[in-house]
Amino acid sequence: MIRRPGRRLPIVGVAVAAALAGLVAPPLAAPAVAASDLTILADAVYEVAPDDHVVRVRVDLVARNHLRDTATRRYYFDRAFLAVPPGATAIRISSPTGRPTVRVTRNRADHQLLAIAFGQRIAAGKAARLTLTFELPDVGDAARTSTAVRVGQAFASFPVWAFGYPNGVAGSSVRVIVPAGYEVRLAAGDLPAPTTDAGGRTVFDTGPLPDATAFSAWFVAERPVAPLEKRLQPSVNGRPAAINLRAWPDDAAWAGRVGGLVERALPELGGLIGLAWPYASPLAIEESVGPEGGHAGAFDPAAGRIEVAWHADSFVVLHEAAHAWFNGRLLADRWANEAFASYYAVAVAGRIDEAVVRPELAEGLLRGRIPLNAWSPSDATDPARRAGEGYAYAASFALATQIAERAGLDGLREVWGAAAAGNEPVDWRRLLDLLEARTGQKYDDLWRAWVVRDADVALLDARQAARERYDAVVRAAGPWQLPAAVTDALAAWQFDRAATLMDEADAILARREELRAAAGAAGLRLPARLETVFESDAGFAAATAEADAEAATIDAIAAAEAARPRSTDPLQQVGLFGADPAADLAAAREAFAVGDLAAAADGASDAYVAWSGAGDTGRGRLLASIGAAILALLALVVGWPRARAWLDERRDRSTDAAAEPPAPA
Repeated sequence: MIRRPGRRLPIVGVAVAAALAGLVAPPLAAPAVAASDLTILADAVYEVAPDDHVVRVRVDLVARNHLRDTATRRYYFDRAFLAVPPGATAIRISSPTGRPTVRVTRNRADHQLLAIAFGQRIAAGKAARLTLTFELPDVGDAARTSTAVRVGQAFASFPVWAFGYPNGVAGSSVRVIVPAGYEVRLAAGDLPAPTTDAGGRTVFDTGPLPDATAFSAWFVAERPVAPLEKRLQPSVNGRPAAINLRAWPDDAAWAGRVGGLVERALPELGGLIGLAWPYASPLAIEESVGPEGGHAGAFDPAAGRIEVAWHADSFVVLHEAAHAWFNGRLLADRWANEAFASYYAVAVAGRIDEAVVRPELAEGLLRGRIPLNAWSPSDATDPARRAGEGYAYAASFALATQIAERAGLDGLREVWGAAAAGNEPVDWRRLLDLLEARTGQKYDDLWRAWVVRDADVALLDARQAARERYDAVVRAAGPWQLPAAVTDALAAWQFDRAATLMDEADAILARREELRAAAGAAGLRLPARLETVFESDAGFAAATAEADAEAATIDAIAAAEAARPRSTDPLQQVGLFGADPAADLAAAREAFAVGDLAAAADGASDAYVAWSGAGDTGRGRLLASIGAAILALLALVVGWPRARAWLDERRDRSTDAAAEPPAPA
C-alpha cells in the first residue's frame, strides 16, 4: 500500500498482489478496502508459433477502480502483482494511457510472480487498459518432464492460464490458436469444441469465464512431419543390430541423447542376457508424444517399433531397449517381461555408467497392491487400475531383483537359453520350473509372495506335493531315469496325471527289486531290458509285461536247475545219452543275461525236460532194446511176420506205460 498527500485532499493508493493463475489482494493496511474495490479482467490469447519454437501470449487487461472518493480522501490504484506460467520470457507491458513497467519478483517451479506498475494512477471510478505480452519457449531436450513446454514442427505441449481479480470475478476469457495441420487435444482442462478460422487454424475460445482463477488447461498438438532419421548398427553378441532412429526434425538433441544411449547399451544388454539379437529386420525407435496410459515408452513387437516419449529419461530408454528380448515372445506374462526389462535396464546402466532412477516400491504404491498374475493391460481412465499399474511396475522390478540374487547372471542366462529353445513363450509356471531346474535354487516362496492370485495357491500346493513325490521316486529309481511322460506331466502342471504315472513307476521299481532278489537266488544276472522299457515312451504297461516275462524266465531257469539230479543211476544215464542239459541251462543263463528271453526259456525247458524225464526216457530206451532182441529171436523161431506183430504189440504197451514228464513251470 502506498499513501501520498495531495494538494487538497489525501489520496490513498492500494497495491494488489497476484497468486497463481490470477490476482488476489493481500490484507491491506488502513484505510481498508474490499477486494471487489479493484477488478481486473483479462482477455488472453495463446498463439502457437512452431517456426520460432514459442507460444506467444497476449493478455489484454482492464483494471477498474470501484472506489468512490470522499470529502476527505481520494483513492487510486497504481500497481498490482500477476502470476504467469513458469519459464515465461520476453515479458513486456504497455498501455495507451501510461508508461507501465513489469519485473519478475519471484521465480518458482510452478509460477513467476510479476510486479506491474501501471504507469498511472487509476482514480476512483476509472479504468485503465494494459497489454501484457510474454512467450512460452520450447525447453528442448534439457527439461525432460511431461509438463515442460515444447513447441516444434511435429509437436506442441503447453499450459494455458486465465487471469482475473478477485477470485470469483466473471468476465475474463481465453483464446488458443494452433496452426493448420495439427491434431489438438486437451490433456487437462475443459473448453468448448474448437472452430477453424479462414486460415485453417484451430481456435479454442472459452468465452467469458465465470471465475478466471478457477481455470487452467494443458494443450497437446501433433502433426505428421518427415522425421530426422539416423541408422544405428551396434554389435550384439557378434551380430549387428540394425536400428532406425526417428526423431522430430527439430529435435536433434533427443536423437543424439537416445541414439547414443542405445548404441552404448545394446552390446552390454546382449552380453548380460546371453541371447542373440532377435530381429532380422531393422528395429525402429521413434520419438513420440508418449504412448497411451501415461507411459513414457512402449514396445510393439509385431511392428518392430519402440516409441520413446520426448521427455523419457534414461531408465525408460534402457527399459524399452531391454524389451527387444522381453516382449511376449520369450516370456508370456506381462509382469515377467516388465520385471526383467526393468532389471536389465538398471543392470546395464551400471555397466555403462549411466545414472538412472530405479523403480522404488514406495509406501504410497502399496495401496494399489495386486498379485502380479492379476496385472492386466493398463487403463488410464480407471483410477484403481492406475494405482495397480504403479505398484506392479515397482513390485515386478523388486521381484526380478530377488530372483537374480538367487539365480545369478549365469543362471539367468541358462534360463533364457532354455526358454528360447522352446516353441512357446514361457509362462509363470514354466518360468518357475526353469529357474529351479537350471539354477538349483527354490523360488516357490517368491511366487507366493509376489505372483500368484488366491486361485493359484492350490496349484502351487499341488506342485510342491508332486515335486516332493517326484524327488522320492527319483531317489528310488537310482540310476534309472523316469520316462518323459512323468516330466512332461509335471512340466504341464498336470499333477493328477503325474501322480498316477509315479504310482505306476513305483510299482515297476518294486518289481525290479523282486526280480533282483529272484535273479540273485537263481544265480542270474538281470538284463537291461526292464530299465530300457521303463525309461522309454512305451509306457508302464509295457514295463509290467517285461517284468512278468523276466519273472517267468527266472522261474523256468530255477525249475530247470532244481530238476538237475545230484547223481545219475544207470537208467537215467541211458535216458541222458546224447543230451547235454547242463549246456542247455548254461546257454539259457547267458541268453537271459543279454535279454534274449525266448532263447533262455527254450534252453531252460530243454534242460528241465531232459533231467526230469531222464529215468523214463532210459526205461523206454531199454525196453525198446529188449524188444528188438526178442524180435530177432522170434524171427528165427516163428518167422518174421508174426515176430513183427508181436514186437509192435509190446512196443505199444511199453509206450503207454512210459508217462511223458511234465514241462517246467
